[in-house]
Amino acid sequence: MERTRGRISLKEQMQNHVHTSTEEKEQYEGDFGKVISTGSTLLDLAISGGRIRGGGLPGGILVEIFGPSGSGKTVLLSEIAGAVQRQGGEIKFFDPEARLNKQFAKLFGLKLNDEDYHKPDTIPEVFSAVRDWKPEKGDVINGVFADSLTALSTDLEMTNKEGDKIGMRRAKEFSEELRKTCRILTKNNYLMVCSNQVRQNLDAGPYGQKYTTPGGEAMGFYSSLRLRTFKPEKITEKRMVKGKEVKRVIGVQVQIEVFKSSIWSPYHTAPLTILFDYGIDNLRDELQFLKDFTGSSVYAIGELKLNNSIERAIKIVEQENLEEKLKEEVINLWEEIEHSFESKRKVKIRM
Repeated sequence: MERTRGRISLKEQMQNHVHTSTEEKEQYEGDFGKVISTGSTLLDLAISGGRIRGGGLPGGILVEIFGPSGSGKTVLLSEIAGAVQRQGGEIKFFDPEARLNKQFAKLFGLKLNDEDYHKPDTIPEVFSAVRDWKPEKGDVINGVFADSLTALSTDLEMTNKEGDKIGMRRAKEFSEELRKTCRILTKNNYLMVCSNQVRQNLDAGPYGQKYTTPGGEAMGFYSSLRLRTFKPEKITEKRMVKGKEVKRVIGVQVQIEVFKSSIWSPYHTAPLTILFDYGIDNLRDELQFLKDFTGSSVYAIGELKLNNSIERAIKIVEQENLEEKLKEEVINLWEEIEHSFESKRKVKIRM
Protein backbone atom coordinates (compact mmCIF):
# COMPACT_ATOMS: atom_id res chain seq x y z
CA MET A 1 0.00 0.00 0.00
CA GLU A 2 1.30 3.43 -0.93
CA ARG A 3 1.95 5.88 1.88
CA THR A 4 1.39 9.62 1.68
CA ARG A 5 3.88 11.70 3.66
CA GLY A 6 4.37 8.92 6.16
CA ARG A 7 0.69 8.22 6.75
CA ILE A 8 -2.15 6.15 5.29
CA SER A 9 -4.76 8.38 3.68
CA LEU A 10 -8.47 8.19 4.53
CA LYS A 11 -9.20 6.85 1.03
CA GLU A 12 -6.59 4.10 1.46
CA GLN A 13 -7.98 3.25 4.89
CA MET A 14 -11.45 2.80 3.40
CA GLN A 15 -10.17 0.65 0.54
CA ASN A 16 -8.07 -1.44 2.93
CA HIS A 17 -11.01 -2.08 5.27
CA VAL A 18 -13.53 -2.82 2.53
CA HIS A 19 -11.30 -5.44 0.88
CA THR A 20 -10.17 -7.12 4.08
CA SER A 21 -11.09 -10.80 4.02
CA THR A 22 -13.52 -12.28 6.53
CA GLU A 23 -10.75 -14.36 8.11
CA GLU A 24 -8.66 -11.27 8.86
CA LYS A 25 -11.48 -9.34 10.57
CA GLU A 26 -12.09 -8.95 14.26
CA GLN A 27 -15.25 -10.75 15.33
CA TYR A 28 -17.29 -7.63 16.03
CA GLU A 29 -15.76 -5.34 13.42
CA GLY A 30 -18.72 -5.76 11.07
CA ASP A 31 -19.06 -6.89 7.46
CA PHE A 32 -18.82 -3.86 5.18
CA GLY A 33 -19.69 -5.74 2.00
CA LYS A 34 -23.08 -4.08 2.34
CA VAL A 35 -24.25 -1.35 4.70
CA ILE A 36 -27.59 -0.06 5.94
CA SER A 37 -28.30 3.67 6.17
CA THR A 38 -29.70 5.28 9.31
CA GLY A 39 -31.63 7.71 7.13
CA SER A 40 -29.15 10.49 7.97
CA THR A 41 -26.10 11.11 5.78
CA LEU A 42 -24.24 12.86 8.58
CA LEU A 43 -24.96 10.09 11.08
CA ASP A 44 -23.91 7.42 8.57
CA LEU A 45 -20.62 9.27 8.13
CA ALA A 46 -20.13 9.70 11.88
CA ILE A 47 -20.60 5.95 12.34
CA SER A 48 -18.26 4.61 9.66
CA GLY A 49 -17.31 7.28 7.12
CA GLY A 50 -13.66 6.31 7.50
CA ARG A 51 -14.37 2.67 6.70
CA ILE A 52 -16.55 3.03 3.60
CA ARG A 53 -17.52 6.04 1.49
CA GLY A 54 -20.81 7.45 2.75
CA GLY A 55 -20.69 5.35 5.92
CA GLY A 56 -23.58 3.34 7.36
CA LEU A 57 -24.22 0.28 9.51
CA PRO A 58 -22.50 -3.01 8.58
CA GLY A 59 -23.97 -6.44 9.16
CA GLY A 60 -22.92 -8.81 11.91
CA ILE A 61 -22.99 -6.35 14.81
CA LEU A 62 -25.05 -5.37 17.85
CA VAL A 63 -26.00 -1.68 18.14
CA GLU A 64 -27.39 0.06 21.21
CA ILE A 65 -29.11 3.45 20.88
CA PHE A 66 -29.54 5.00 24.32
CA GLY A 67 -30.75 8.32 25.60
CA PRO A 68 -33.62 10.17 27.29
CA SER A 69 -37.27 9.74 26.39
CA GLY A 70 -38.38 11.55 23.23
CA SER A 71 -34.88 11.79 21.75
CA GLY A 72 -35.53 9.86 18.52
CA LYS A 73 -34.59 6.30 19.46
CA THR A 74 -37.76 4.68 18.07
CA VAL A 75 -37.54 6.86 14.97
CA LEU A 76 -34.01 5.62 14.27
CA LEU A 77 -34.98 1.99 14.84
CA SER A 78 -37.92 2.33 12.45
CA GLU A 79 -35.84 4.10 9.80
CA ILE A 80 -33.09 1.46 9.91
CA ALA A 81 -35.65 -1.38 9.85
CA GLY A 82 -37.31 0.17 6.80
CA ALA A 83 -33.91 0.46 5.09
CA VAL A 84 -33.22 -3.24 5.73
CA GLN A 85 -36.51 -4.14 4.04
CA ARG A 86 -35.84 -1.83 1.08
CA GLN A 87 -32.54 -3.65 0.48
CA GLY A 88 -34.36 -6.97 0.37
CA GLY A 89 -33.70 -8.11 3.93
CA GLU A 90 -36.14 -9.53 6.44
CA ILE A 91 -36.72 -8.08 9.90
CA LYS A 92 -37.91 -9.02 13.35
CA PHE A 93 -39.25 -6.12 15.41
CA PHE A 94 -39.67 -6.62 19.18
CA ASP A 95 -41.83 -3.99 20.87
CA PRO A 96 -42.30 -4.84 24.59
CA GLU A 97 -44.03 -1.51 25.25
CA ALA A 98 -46.39 -2.03 22.26
CA ARG A 99 -45.97 1.58 21.14
CA LEU A 100 -45.22 1.16 17.44
CA ASN A 101 -48.32 1.46 15.28
CA LYS A 102 -48.53 0.72 11.57
CA GLN A 103 -49.36 4.33 10.67
CA PHE A 104 -46.16 5.54 12.37
CA ALA A 105 -44.17 2.76 10.70
CA LYS A 106 -45.35 3.91 7.26
CA LEU A 107 -43.41 7.17 7.67
CA PHE A 108 -40.25 5.10 7.33
CA GLY A 109 -41.41 2.69 4.64
CA LEU A 110 -41.54 0.01 7.31
CA LYS A 111 -43.98 -2.80 6.60
CA LEU A 112 -44.99 -4.84 9.63
CA ASN A 113 -46.93 -8.08 9.66
CA ASP A 114 -47.72 -10.59 12.38
CA GLU A 115 -44.65 -12.70 11.60
CA ASP A 116 -42.28 -9.71 11.87
CA TYR A 117 -43.78 -7.92 14.86
CA HIS A 118 -43.67 -9.24 18.44
CA LYS A 119 -44.56 -7.96 21.92
CA PRO A 120 -42.28 -9.93 24.25
CA ASP A 121 -42.37 -9.77 28.05
CA THR A 122 -39.01 -11.26 28.99
CA ILE A 123 -35.37 -11.07 27.93
CA PRO A 124 -35.08 -14.72 26.75
CA GLU A 125 -38.13 -14.28 24.48
CA VAL A 126 -36.19 -11.76 22.41
CA PHE A 127 -32.79 -13.39 22.20
CA SER A 128 -33.88 -17.01 21.83
CA ALA A 129 -36.09 -15.95 18.91
CA VAL A 130 -33.07 -14.36 17.24
CA ARG A 131 -31.02 -17.53 17.61
CA ASP A 132 -33.84 -19.65 16.17
CA TRP A 133 -34.54 -17.28 13.27
CA LYS A 134 -34.08 -18.61 9.72
CA PRO A 135 -34.53 -15.83 7.14
CA GLU A 136 -35.06 -16.95 3.55
CA LYS A 137 -32.27 -14.80 2.10
CA GLY A 138 -28.71 -15.16 3.30
CA ASP A 139 -27.00 -12.84 0.81
CA VAL A 140 -28.49 -9.65 2.30
CA ILE A 141 -28.42 -7.97 5.69
CA ASN A 142 -31.36 -9.14 7.81
CA GLY A 143 -32.25 -7.05 10.84
CA VAL A 144 -33.44 -7.53 14.41
CA PHE A 145 -34.85 -4.58 16.36
CA ALA A 146 -35.83 -4.25 20.02
CA ASP A 147 -37.59 -1.11 21.35
CA SER A 148 -36.95 -0.87 24.23
CA LEU A 149 -34.76 -3.12 26.37
CA THR A 150 -35.80 -1.17 29.46
CA ALA A 151 -39.28 -2.71 29.33
CA LEU A 152 -38.11 -6.33 29.29
CA SER A 153 -38.56 -8.39 32.44
CA THR A 154 -37.30 -11.73 33.73
CA ASP A 155 -39.32 -14.83 34.56
CA LEU A 156 -38.51 -14.11 38.21
CA GLU A 157 -40.12 -10.68 38.00
CA MET A 158 -43.16 -12.09 36.20
CA THR A 159 -43.82 -14.97 38.62
CA ASN A 160 -42.41 -13.92 42.00
CA LYS A 161 -44.36 -11.49 44.17
CA GLU A 162 -41.18 -9.89 45.44
CA GLY A 163 -39.74 -9.75 41.92
CA ASP A 164 -36.08 -9.05 41.28
CA LYS A 165 -35.56 -6.25 43.77
CA ILE A 166 -31.96 -5.38 43.03
CA GLY A 167 -31.97 -6.39 39.37
CA MET A 168 -29.30 -9.09 39.69
CA ARG A 169 -31.24 -11.71 37.77
CA ARG A 170 -32.06 -9.22 35.04
CA ALA A 171 -28.43 -8.26 34.55
CA LYS A 172 -27.40 -11.92 34.55
CA GLU A 173 -29.98 -12.82 31.90
CA PHE A 174 -28.87 -9.98 29.64
CA SER A 175 -25.28 -11.16 29.95
CA GLU A 176 -26.12 -14.82 29.29
CA GLU A 177 -28.39 -14.11 26.33
CA LEU A 178 -26.07 -11.60 24.69
CA ARG A 179 -23.06 -13.88 25.03
CA LYS A 180 -24.90 -16.63 23.14
CA THR A 181 -26.60 -14.35 20.61
CA CYS A 182 -23.71 -12.13 19.43
CA ARG A 183 -22.00 -15.15 17.88
CA ILE A 184 -25.14 -15.80 15.83
CA LEU A 185 -25.29 -12.17 14.69
CA THR A 186 -21.72 -12.33 13.42
CA LYS A 187 -22.05 -15.78 11.86
CA ASN A 188 -25.26 -14.91 9.96
CA ASN A 189 -24.40 -11.25 9.28
CA TYR A 190 -27.52 -10.04 11.14
CA LEU A 191 -27.76 -6.42 12.18
CA MET A 192 -29.33 -6.11 15.64
CA VAL A 193 -30.33 -2.64 16.85
CA CYS A 194 -31.76 -2.05 20.32
CA SER A 195 -32.92 1.07 22.12
CA ASN A 196 -32.41 1.73 25.81
CA GLN A 197 -33.20 4.58 28.18
CA VAL A 198 -30.70 6.34 30.41
CA ARG A 199 -31.26 6.60 34.13
CA GLN A 200 -29.55 8.76 36.70
CA ASN A 201 -27.00 6.82 38.73
CA LEU A 202 -27.54 8.10 42.27
CA ASP A 203 -24.65 6.01 43.63
CA ALA A 204 -22.07 7.32 41.16
CA GLY A 205 -20.22 9.64 43.52
CA PRO A 206 -18.15 12.59 42.26
CA TYR A 207 -16.05 10.53 39.83
CA GLY A 208 -18.50 7.79 38.80
CA GLN A 209 -20.66 7.48 35.74
CA LYS A 210 -23.56 9.93 36.14
CA TYR A 211 -26.00 8.01 33.93
CA THR A 212 -26.49 4.30 33.35
CA THR A 213 -28.61 2.11 31.07
CA PRO A 214 -30.82 -0.65 32.54
CA GLY A 215 -29.71 -4.26 32.27
CA GLY A 216 -26.30 -4.12 33.88
CA GLU A 217 -23.10 -3.77 31.87
CA ALA A 218 -23.78 -6.47 29.26
CA MET A 219 -25.15 -4.19 26.51
CA GLY A 220 -22.21 -1.84 26.83
CA PHE A 221 -19.77 -4.74 26.70
CA TYR A 222 -21.26 -6.72 23.81
CA SER A 223 -22.34 -3.81 21.59
CA SER A 224 -19.99 -3.07 18.71
CA LEU A 225 -21.60 0.34 18.38
CA ARG A 226 -23.32 2.54 20.96
CA LEU A 227 -25.10 5.71 19.88
CA ARG A 228 -26.04 8.22 22.55
CA THR A 229 -28.93 10.58 21.91
CA PHE A 230 -29.13 13.83 23.85
CA LYS A 231 -32.07 15.89 25.09
CA PRO A 232 -34.08 17.08 22.08
CA GLU A 233 -34.55 20.73 21.17
CA LYS A 234 -37.94 21.80 19.86
CA ILE A 235 -38.37 23.09 16.30
CA THR A 236 -41.12 25.68 16.02
CA GLU A 237 -42.69 27.29 12.98
CA LYS A 238 -45.07 30.21 12.52
CA ARG A 239 -47.97 30.38 10.08
CA MET A 240 -50.45 33.10 9.20
CA VAL A 241 -53.99 31.74 9.38
CA LYS A 242 -56.79 34.21 8.55
CA GLY A 243 -54.51 37.11 9.39
CA LYS A 244 -53.46 35.68 12.76
CA GLU A 245 -50.01 34.30 13.53
CA VAL A 246 -50.03 30.73 14.85
CA LYS A 247 -46.96 28.99 16.28
CA ARG A 248 -46.54 25.22 16.53
CA VAL A 249 -43.83 22.75 17.53
CA ILE A 250 -43.35 20.71 14.35
CA GLY A 251 -40.41 18.52 15.37
CA VAL A 252 -37.20 18.20 17.31
CA GLN A 253 -33.47 18.26 16.67
CA VAL A 254 -31.25 15.79 18.50
CA GLN A 255 -27.48 15.55 18.72
CA ILE A 256 -26.15 12.00 18.45
CA GLU A 257 -22.73 10.87 19.63
CA VAL A 258 -20.90 7.71 18.67
CA PHE A 259 -20.28 6.81 22.30
CA LYS A 260 -18.51 3.52 21.62
CA SER A 261 -17.33 1.92 18.39
CA SER A 262 -15.30 -1.11 17.41
CA ILE A 263 -16.12 -0.61 13.72
CA TRP A 264 -14.40 2.78 13.35
CA SER A 265 -13.49 5.80 15.51
CA PRO A 266 -15.73 6.81 18.42
CA TYR A 267 -16.93 10.25 19.52
CA HIS A 268 -17.98 11.64 16.15
CA THR A 269 -21.27 13.52 16.42
CA ALA A 270 -24.14 14.31 14.07
CA PRO A 271 -27.37 16.32 14.21
CA LEU A 272 -30.67 14.57 13.55
CA THR A 273 -33.79 16.57 12.66
CA ILE A 274 -37.11 14.77 13.13
CA LEU A 275 -40.40 16.24 11.90
CA PHE A 276 -43.48 14.74 13.53
CA ASP A 277 -45.43 14.11 10.31
CA TYR A 278 -42.42 13.33 8.12
CA GLY A 279 -39.69 11.49 9.99
CA ILE A 280 -35.96 12.21 9.60
CA ASP A 281 -35.39 15.40 7.59
CA ASN A 282 -32.05 14.51 6.04
CA LEU A 283 -32.15 17.31 3.44
CA ARG A 284 -32.47 19.95 6.15
CA ASP A 285 -29.44 18.62 8.04
CA GLU A 286 -27.35 18.31 4.85
CA LEU A 287 -28.13 21.86 3.70
CA GLN A 288 -27.47 23.29 7.17
CA PHE A 289 -24.15 21.42 7.39
CA LEU A 290 -22.92 22.99 4.12
CA LYS A 291 -24.16 26.47 5.05
CA ASP A 292 -22.64 26.40 8.54
CA PHE A 293 -19.24 25.26 7.31
CA THR A 294 -18.95 27.63 4.35
CA GLY A 295 -20.41 30.61 6.20
CA SER A 296 -22.54 31.40 3.17
CA SER A 297 -25.51 33.76 3.51
CA VAL A 298 -27.63 31.42 1.39
CA TYR A 299 -28.15 27.68 1.19
CA ALA A 300 -26.18 26.23 -1.71
CA ILE A 301 -24.81 23.07 -3.30
CA GLY A 302 -21.30 23.98 -4.39
CA GLU A 303 -21.62 26.94 -6.75
CA LEU A 304 -25.36 26.40 -7.14
CA LYS A 305 -27.14 28.98 -5.00
CA LEU A 306 -30.55 27.90 -3.75
CA ASN A 307 -32.22 30.34 -1.33
CA ASN A 308 -31.71 32.06 2.00
CA SER A 309 -34.76 30.24 3.40
CA ILE A 310 -34.23 26.62 4.45
CA GLU A 311 -37.80 25.70 3.51
CA ARG A 312 -37.45 27.16 0.01
CA ALA A 313 -34.01 25.59 -0.43
CA ILE A 314 -35.44 22.16 0.45
CA LYS A 315 -38.28 22.70 -2.02
CA ILE A 316 -35.80 23.51 -4.82
CA VAL A 317 -33.74 20.40 -4.06
CA GLU A 318 -36.85 18.23 -4.22
CA GLN A 319 -38.32 19.86 -7.33
CA GLU A 320 -35.03 19.73 -9.26
CA ASN A 321 -34.15 16.19 -8.05
CA LEU A 322 -30.88 17.41 -6.53
CA GLU A 323 -30.87 14.96 -3.61
CA GLU A 324 -27.92 12.88 -4.85
CA LYS A 325 -25.90 15.96 -5.82
CA LEU A 326 -26.46 17.41 -2.36
CA LYS A 327 -25.44 14.15 -0.69
CA GLU A 328 -22.21 13.96 -2.72
CA GLU A 329 -21.35 17.54 -1.77
CA VAL A 330 -21.85 16.72 1.91
CA ILE A 331 -19.74 13.54 1.71
CA ASN A 332 -16.94 15.34 -0.15
CA LEU A 333 -16.83 18.16 2.41
CA TRP A 334 -16.99 15.73 5.34
CA GLU A 335 -14.09 13.70 3.93
CA GLU A 336 -12.07 16.88 3.37
CA ILE A 337 -12.57 17.77 7.03
CA GLU A 338 -11.52 14.26 8.12
CA HIS A 339 -8.42 14.44 5.91
CA SER A 340 -7.32 17.54 7.82
CA PHE A 341 -7.22 15.48 11.03
CA GLU A 342 -5.16 12.61 9.65
CA SER A 343 -1.96 12.00 11.54
CA LYS A 344 1.13 13.55 9.97
CA ARG A 345 3.37 11.41 12.11
CA LYS A 346 5.88 9.08 10.52
CA VAL A 347 4.68 5.47 10.40
CA LYS A 348 5.80 3.81 13.61
CA ILE A 349 8.75 1.43 13.24
CA ARG A 350 8.02 -1.91 14.84
CA MET A 351 10.97 -3.63 16.45
